[in-house]
Amino acid sequence: MPVIAVVDYEMGNLHSVCKGLEKSGATPNVTYSPKELEQADAIVLPGVGAFDPAVQHLRARGLEQPIKEAIASGKPFLGICLGLQILFESSAEGTQPGLGIIKGKVRRFRPEPDITIPHMGWNQLEVTQPKSILWEHLPSAPWVYFVHSYYVDPIDPLIRAATVTHGTQTVTAAIAHENLMAVQFHPEKSSNIGLQILSNFVAQVREKIPA
Repeated sequence: MPVIAVVDYEMGNLHSVCKGLEKSGATPNVTYSPKELEQADAIVLPGVGAFDPAVQHLRARGLEQPIKEAIASGKPFLGICLGLQILFESSAEGTQPGLGIIKGKVRRFRPEPDITIPHMGWNQLEVTQPKSILWEHLPSAPWVYFVHSYYVDPIDPLIRAATVTHGTQTVTAAIAHENLMAVQFHPEKSSNIGLQILSNFVAQVREKIPA
């Protein structure tokens, strides 16, 4: 089974993510070791919490450069929720620079009379990259589970793999570009749809492992 490093930087829902990866046929390895990130077949960067502490914890553990090198090498990479946001250059939530792997910013939802912030609960995706491996074996507009007050705004719209609408605001819900994938929602909380998304990621990892 492929070994997938789940990055431990004190900001992730590690147990649920690992359980989902195990059900998808992978061996998760919770780690903050740069060497183990390098040795793994793929990397998952989960995240729950605030932007500034997340990037501070990553940098304190010496993980920024190993993550950048892994993505640049072509290793399959999946960011989840805050693990998507910290890939960007900056966030309205804080003052720390993000990893800057993806050009763009993290913005806050505008208040509206009939919406709640955070955006919490089940919502339907509008898939904008239908051929992405993320969406294989899924319905055309799958329902997934969100918990977030901020959303990513990439400079390059072509990397958007899906959007979601909250009130009158349609925002990026997932990105995909070559080996780099990341989602704003929580696949580990999204029932069978989320499990299929994790299984799709694991299937891509399997394809890249030398025979």
